[in-house]
This record gives sequence, C-alpha cells and structure tokens, in this order.
Amino acid sequence: MFRKILVANRGEIAVRVLRACRELGLATVAVYSDADRTALHVRYADEAYHIGPPPATQSYLCIDKIIAVAKEAGADAIHPGYGFLAENPAFARACRDAGLAFVGPSPESMELMGDKAAARRTSAEVGIPIVPGTDHEIEGEEEAKAVAEQIGFPLLVKAAVGGGGKGMRTVHSPEELPFAVVAARREALSTFGDGALYLERLVEGARHIEVQVLGDQHGNIVSLGERECSLQRRHQKLLEEAPSMALDDELRGRLGEAAIALARSADYTNVGTVEFLLDKRKNFFFLEMNTRLQVEHPVTELVSGVDIVKEQLRIASGRVMRYSQEDIRVKGWAMECRICAEDPYDNFLPSTGYITGLQEPTGPGVRVDSGIYEGFDVSPYYDPLISKLSVWGETRGEAILRMRRALEEYRITGVKTNIPFHQQIVNHTEFIYGQVDTTFVENRFAMQQTDGRDLARAAAIAAAMVAHQHRPNMAVIPARDQAPSTSSWRIAGRWEAMGK
Repeated sequence: MFRKILVANRGEIAVRVLRACRELGLATVAVYSDADRTALHVRYADEAYHIGPPPATQSYLCIDKIIAVAKEAGADAIHPGYGFLAENPAFARACRDAGLAFVGPSPESMELMGDKAAARRTSAEVGIPIVPGTDHEIEGEEEAKAVAEQIGFPLLVKAAVGGGGKGMRTVHSPEELPFAVVAARREALSTFGDGALYLERLVEGARHIEVQVLGDQHGNIVSLGERECSLQRRHQKLLEEAPSMALDDELRGRLGEAAIALARSADYTNVGTVEFLLDKRKNFFFLEMNTRLQVEHPVTELVSGVDIVKEQLRIASGRVMRYSQEDIRVKGWAMECRICAEDPYDNFLPSTGYITGLQEPTGPGVRVDSGIYEGFDVSPYYDPLISKLSVWGETRGEAILRMRRALEEYRITGVKTNIPFHQQIVNHTEFIYGQVDTTFVENRFAMQQTDGRDLARAAAIAAAMVAHQHRPNMAVIPARDQAPSTSSWRIAGRWEAMGK
C-alpha cells in the first residue's frame, strides 16, 4: 500500500478521497488555488500546497504544477477525483513518467475509452448496440453539417473527452448547429483542456442507466450494479438512484455483462462507469464510458457495501481485488441529490457568497458528502456543486421518505441552493411512480413558485414573535425563597397564556 497520496482536486470529492486515505492510514497532500486557501479539503489534509490563481486553467488543470508538488511532498500516488484532470491520459502518463502511481485506469485504456468516439467503435466491435453518430472527431463546421444531415435531427454535439454534461449541446435544426458547435467546443476546452467534438443522434424519451465496474491489475472485473440517472437538466445529472425501476433481472444481467465485456476489451483497471440509454421498448444503447470515479458513486456504495474509493487505492497499489462477482449483493435502495449553489426560482442562476449558516441532516440512513462549512466562500470560479445528500432505505418508498425528511432538515443560508427543487421533485407523482426519462425535468416539471401571501403571512408571524419577546413580562415568577401556593409550572403557563 502507498504511504502518501496527493489529491489533485477540490471540494467535496477531495474531502471524500482524503477521508478514505485517512481510514487506510495514508498521509495526504492537498493542492489549492487562491480561491480555495480556506477550503475544507485544505484544512483536512496533512499537507497543502498552493498551485496558482483561481482559474482552473492556471491551477487545477496544470499538470506540471501538480507533478512538481507531488515530488516535493514525497507522494507515492495521485488521486484525480472527478472532473479537471481525472480523464486526461496526458496526466496519467505524466504521473507514470514521474514514478507516481495514478489512481485510475492506464493512459492507454483512458485514451481508448475516454475518447467517446473511440469508445463507440470499441463498443460496436464487442457487439454492444450504439446510438447512430460519428466514430471520429469533427474537424470543422462544414464536416459537422454534412454528418448532421446523415444522422438526422435532433442530435447532440458532445465533447470527445470529459463528462458531466460539459461540452454538450442539443441541436433541433440545421440552423442551430453552428452555434452549438462553437459553444460546446469552447466549454469543453475550458473545462477539460480539449475541444474535440463528435455528433450523436438524440434518443428521445430515453432513460439514462449506468453500470459501475471495478477491475484490478490481475484480470478481475466485476459489476457493482446499475444506477438510474434520468433526472437531468441540460444533460447535468440532478438526482440518481440505485437500483433502477426500469430494469428486471434479465435486462439487469445483460447490461452488467455488456459493461464487463467492454471493460475487458479495453484491458481496463480501477473504477469506471459504462453508460447506456434505454429506450421506451427496453432496447439499450451504449452511450459512453467514464474512466474515473463518478459524482454519484455514493449510491452504489450504499446498496453494495463496497467502499469504491478505498478499492481504487488498493487496486492502484497492485493488490488483487477483494470481491468476486458472487460477492456483490445489492441490498435496499439508495438516492442522491446533488446540492448546488443555484437559484431554482431564477433559471438555476449560480449563487455565490459566504455561507452564513449551515445545518446538515443526520440520522439513520443519511449521508452527506460536503465541501463547505459555515463561513465558507462559494466562489464563481468552479462548478456550483457544494455537497451531495444521499440516503438508504430498505425499499424505494422508504428511501423517498427518508430523502424528504433529510431535505427538510438541510439548512444552508447565505447563498441560494437547489434544495427546494429537490423537495418538489421527490414529491412529484411521476417521480414517485418512476415514470421519468432524461427530458422529464425540462418538459414535464416546473418549479412551483412560493405564494406571496405565504411569505407575507410568515413575515407577520415572525414580526409578532419578535414583538412578543421584547414585551415586558406580564407576570412574575416568584423567587425561590418564596413559597407560592400555586406551582411554578402553572404560573409559567399563565404567563404564556397572558402573553398571547
């Protein structure tokens, strides 16, 4: 096992990895930008090193700076988390060249499966159905137009590397294509450092199902089951659950076998996620493979009992995986809500500023992965995801009820969050019955605005309470040395009644 790990990330995922390292007895190193000097991951690590100004292109995406810090700190390995450099084969190769273990797949596997177009070709060779689209990078606007005519509309312009809905645009007509290509390329370049794009037919009314796989360096690969990720907005996942209501045992088995076959064909090691689209007729199509830890990995951990991050570290150190496929038993139901600093009442506009108050939910079956604290400054430089709220229940119904309770307990003040959005989602009839697809949020859901009369009523009640607290006492509780004939409890009760 390693002795010291550098975590090349920030926010809640950096804290998550640091905690796993601490439980394994590993020393830890954090890196931070100017905007993250007081961030939670900096406080939590054993050592922390400054790597540049706030823009990610000058800090968290700088391979040379991170490798230099790892050498200076004497780290054995680097865990990339997700996002930033997590799916960058050049970073994985730079780690290897510097004598550092990369906690993830090999750069060769990453190049094959992390490149979405190449992954599509590999999937087709293995015999897994793919969505119609290109199997190579689109060079320019003219080629994009020609290919789009062959594929047909609606279609998706997608970044060839990375994930998380970044560098992706939906196109409904030829007129929208040039703008979508420019926007997607710009976003992919700023987020992943690579502006390569490809085109793919949009499967309408589909469900998004993904399968978590783990593979060690000794040829062992297992599936940890599926996750349902259909609740999305602009291709950004919002709420995930495991297992999926859309699958029966037969279809679940086929998806797991397909995911393992694809990973094996790429000689894949460490953690990966094979994503599929499931159409209305229960036909599935390969979408892409994410060659990294997923944001939504907690739901799989909750139902499988496998600590995925710890297993990543063990696999990267060369150990044989502790699990065979027969050991994996999915139990109960889990859900995750992504808590973002966004205003759901104002088209999810990002919200920045200081967190002035924080109360996180607790209790049976509740897990919070967080990168914030009271007084934390939510900056405009990074993704608005600030925490993840996950719950587990013996049944889906219990998980929904537990999520409702946890969302009610969650209090964040100082910045706006999407907690009200999640509260409305988990109370929506179609969600409760599992009748969702990737277009549900944008086509069949609308935020219910708070009634102004309710706000006025709440303000009046609050004002009355404040006024009551400042009123002179209308009754006096006798001192201890007096012996009243009436008990103190009755006097206190009368005092309260008179105050009303």
